[in-house]
Amino acid sequence: DPERAVAIVLHGLSGPVTVNGVQYASVMPPSPIEDADVAAVLTYTLRSWGNQGPAVAPETVARIRSAGARP
Repeated sequence: DPERAVAIVLHGLSGPVTVNGVQYASVMPPSPIEDADVAAVLTYTLRSWGNQGPAVAPETVARIRSAGARP
């Protein structure tokens, strides 16, 4: 989910996370980067390594940042 990914980058994530059946327990601190940079990094990630995800717009990042949406 691109919007959840944006919230994770903006606000960080801690605790157990299960990805493809594998559980990880670590901490990802929030990233203090600009909206356009968050959008660029996530667009690259969602479209690389065989992924066919959507582009993330800086406006989407700004909306999630202003809403304070948490993962």
